[in-house]
Amino acid sequence: MRRITGRASLRVLTRVGVAVAAVSLAAACTSNTPENEGNDSENNGQANAASSNDDPGETVVIGFSGPEADHGWLAAINSAAEAEAEKYSDIDLRVAEGTNDPSQQISHIETFINEGVDAIVLLPTDGAALTEIATEAMEAGIPVVNVDREFSSEFAARTTILGDNYGMGVSAGTYACGLIEENNLGSDAVVAEIAGIDSLPLTQDRSQGFKDALAACGADVDHRVAAEFTVESGEAVASNLLQAVREIDIIWNHDDDQGIGVKAAFDNANRDEFFFIGGAGSANAMRWIQEGEMEATILYPPTQAADGIRLARLLAQDKGMSDLVQVEVPRRIVLNAPVVNADNVEEYLPLGFES
Repeated sequence: MRRITGRASLRVLTRVGVAVAAVSLAAACTSNTPENEGNDSENNGQANAASSNDDPGETVVIGFSGPEADHGWLAAINSAAEAEAEKYSDIDLRVAEGTNDPSQQISHIETFINEGVDAIVLLPTDGAALTEIATEAMEAGIPVVNVDREFSSEFAARTTILGDNYGMGVSAGTYACGLIEENNLGSDAVVAEIAGIDSLPLTQDRSQGFKDALAACGADVDHRVAAEFTVESGEAVASNLLQAVREIDIIWNHDDDQGIGVKAAFDNANRDEFFFIGGAGSANAMRWIQEGEMEATILYPPTQAADGIRLARLLAQDKGMSDLVQVEVPRRIVLNAPVVNADNVEEYLPLGFES
């Protein structure tokens, strides 16, 4: 895969490197009471918790419902949430079976309400379809943490944690502009985009961010195709793109899971004249970066539900956050969308999910 000369480094995008702070926002929490001092003996010589909120408190029951793990990123969302709960002895996590059926997920939330859980973390199959039942939970006094796919009412969640889809496009487009500048590609640079499912707002947001960022350096998306977030569709549309366009300078693929098929199409066509940028931050994409087979990927954090578990624990225990002057848990958190390239891939590899 073509490599950059005079690499567009992290200066290209000031966002890069902030994700760790954003992802760990919930982790750096503290209770509203002073921390105990001089208790090293009570900890048997071990280091104190990062904050008093990390110390065990009253046990809280958290219900978690996510979609079926039929995609590498979704599988990582679910597993990260469960792994995060296991870190806390004061969390009793009840996990509903993953599903892509909104009616079944509604049934799961009804069960959580009937059981009287202390908080619910919910990545809805369909935000609009789950809004009513989430509102019922809130009205029952159960704080709901909405993850990734937003409800259609502000009353349906106490806190919403989102990835930044528009920001992904901005990061990809800004990085592409850096490549154009550093490699003297000029205004004639041929830029292609392999999107996900076009009907989804997240795809539309990613494409709009990419277009807007490219405009800053006078570039355009010359060729755009859309896949379906699957390996098979990625390979098919990438093959068609390569057959239609004889030479490309930069390709941005929205999703690293479908990127397996996209990469296969590149290899089958023996095409490597372009800079290949991915999206989401899979482990295999990061390994391709290490091997020089891919230029970069744009992170869409698979930690969103794990962060949701942490925030749900704080909400259920009536705790707040010390990283803000206003110490209550925020109503809305948008995680960063940094560029991962050869300069920082070692830092982000632990966050990579297996496709």
